[in-house]
Amino acid sequence: MDASASARVDDTAAEQAVERPERFAIPAASSLHERRPRTLKHGDTFAVFDHSGDAIAGPGSPEGIYHRDTRHLSHFHLTLCDARPILLSSSLRDDNVALNCDLSNPDLSDAQGERTLSNDLIHIRRVRFLWQGAMYERLTVGNYDRAAHTLSLELYFEADFADLFEVRGSKRERRGTIHEPVVGPDRVRLSYDGLDGVHRATEIRFEPAPQSMGANRAQFLLELEPRSSRTLIVRISCGAGADGTSLRRELIRAYRNARRELRDSSSRAASILASNEVFNRSVQRCVADTYMLVTETPHGPYPYAGIPWYSTVFGRDALITALETLWLDPEIAGGVLRYLAAHQARTFDPVADAEPGKILHEVRQGEMAELGEVPFRHYYGSIDSTPLFVMTAGAYLERTGDGALIEALWPNIEAALGWIERYGDRDGDGYVEYGRHTDEGLANQGWKDSHDSIFHADGSLAVGPIALAEVQAYVYGAWQAAAAMLCDLGDEEGAEAYRTKAGALRDRFDRDFFDEELGTYVPALDGRKRACRVKSSNAGHVLFTGLALPERAPPTAHTLMEPASFSGWGIRTIAAGQPRYNPMSYHNGSIWPHENAIIAAGLARYGLRREASAVFEGLFAASTYVDLRRLPELFCGFSRRPAQGPTFYPVSCIPQAWAAAAPLFLIQSSLGLSLDAAAREIVFDQPHLPQFLDDVYLRNLTVAGARADIMLHRSGNKVLVDVRRREGDVRVIARV
Repeated sequence: MDASASARVDDTAAEQAVERPERFAIPAASSLHERRPRTLKHGDTFAVFDHSGDAIAGPGSPEGIYHRDTRHLSHFHLTLCDARPILLSSSLRDDNVALNCDLSNPDLSDAQGERTLSNDLIHIRRVRFLWQGAMYERLTVGNYDRAAHTLSLELYFEADFADLFEVRGSKRERRGTIHEPVVGPDRVRLSYDGLDGVHRATEIRFEPAPQSMGANRAQFLLELEPRSSRTLIVRISCGAGADGTSLRRELIRAYRNARRELRDSSSRAASILASNEVFNRSVQRCVADTYMLVTETPHGPYPYAGIPWYSTVFGRDALITALETLWLDPEIAGGVLRYLAAHQARTFDPVADAEPGKILHEVRQGEMAELGEVPFRHYYGSIDSTPLFVMTAGAYLERTGDGALIEALWPNIEAALGWIERYGDRDGDGYVEYGRHTDEGLANQGWKDSHDSIFHADGSLAVGPIALAEVQAYVYGAWQAAAAMLCDLGDEEGAEAYRTKAGALRDRFDRDFFDEELGTYVPALDGRKRACRVKSSNAGHVLFTGLALPERAPPTAHTLMEPASFSGWGIRTIAAGQPRYNPMSYHNGSIWPHENAIIAAGLARYGLRREASAVFEGLFAASTYVDLRRLPELFCGFSRRPAQGPTFYPVSCIPQAWAAAAPLFLIQSSLGLSLDAAAREIVFDQPHLPQFLDDVYLRNLTVAGARADIMLHRSGNKVLVDVRRREGDVRVIARV
């Protein structure tokens, strides 16, 4: 067999290997959208419940309370006289602190079938929240009948201590030991010894003590006079709870602290008030979701990626969320930069796909990660986190003028820049490519990390090392950011060297990635430097960082906005009619809010604000059809039809940080808003408001210690900028 034949065989084998679905893909056995779960989060703890406030155990159910990637409560079920109450309403507070569920009794009958209580005479109010590794619930049962009643209220509970990857569908050959419950008068302790040597426990405590307490059930006998009520307190701790304190007082204190913490963190952000009240409620939920997902770490605030599957540190997700919210609250970006710098790879570890200078992809704290059953304990298998880290550092400096942080992080930034050239460019051709070091890691390591997301015009999967268009765009952004930071550090010679690198990349990229026939940039080059000649959303990222030559922006925008790509709700990951297009897929035809926000920013960068506003309008319209007006991680790419909402993706996370922050980024792009700390300027460059907004009022915009309140009003085809309040030395510039 000659060498070329051997290479063809190797390529075929590689393609077949890539064609196999990923081990860690999330199976769509049931629809999260169908469940429309209620979610809470605080720190490393999150909870998923149904609308009644129950967590019902069963195959495919994600419900329960999770702490550090382990499910500490898998079943929590309330009954009244052995019957499940009727749901009246279920809602989260506007700030996401608490879940409120209102229930009533069904018709109740005795053993002979005689009705003993008519429906809707007993009201049950459940209010619950999370604080410091525990869930608190206040249960109030009220009698609205004219007769007294003695009622039995039962709470059933279980803890399977399943690793999050088990809940997602991974099978394990062995598990640790679940111990017999330890039952006391007012509490039960459930515990598990993992194979990783970690003892995990869940304590459920009640106040007052139930009349009957068992290993998986607590029963309360409530004697209720007419128009009277009884209140029960429940605390479910992921670990040992405090003893010797009144649960009622503890709940009040914890609730006050939970509200204060969210209020204090979100108060850093500028506020947005528009003429459209539906939009105002949507933005309010966006801000609340973003701050609920932000976790305080020793390095500062860090947005966890999403609930239920990604409530942990992700590098790429957090960096993009930081860029989306930078104008609103730069402290989030500061926390992300400090955390990722502290966890930057310093050695070569093939199992973790780690190389010196590379930025983290994912952190997991569960048993399977600790044992190496999944490779994600500290995993570095993303090709874009490292250039995005440098980009975010540069954007943070421009926004804040915080040269002290950049100087402190410079060794990490320098290491990231070194990784781009030494390890990122695997074959020395000037492009950053990816290829995993073992079969355990992710096969595709861009943000479209499905096994089948990168392919050729004939539908065959690309064989690596693969150079993605958006990654080259981020590298271009990193070179430019490095130049700006070096200027601030006083190294003009070093800055010029990075400008030269950026210019060379721009020329080379245009030659190899722009396809005249397609009228856009190809998404990738494969390992043989063959272009994947497919119309995809990747091209929008090229606009985002300014890598595209000015003359390429109009045809690229036209291709992105034509009906095959723009569904009316947003831009599809893959255009309709392309090979492997499937509007119900994860990455091959779906619509991702965060990516659409990035593309809109790219369109606005080249002055295409009307196109950016069309994307804005589509995503806003989609949000009005979603429960709580939350934009999900993604939705299906079917075309928009009159009087119908978007089609939802079955296992889409909601809330998801970079989706929650997408409308905030869209506001910035539409308004052409930038904040320059060095120049002490707030700039509106060719501001444009979509048709659903006549006015936008921005309060408490801060830059370099100064602040301003600004009203923007759409008048015909123009947007007028009116400074309502100004404190400190700051200029507001409108370029219309």
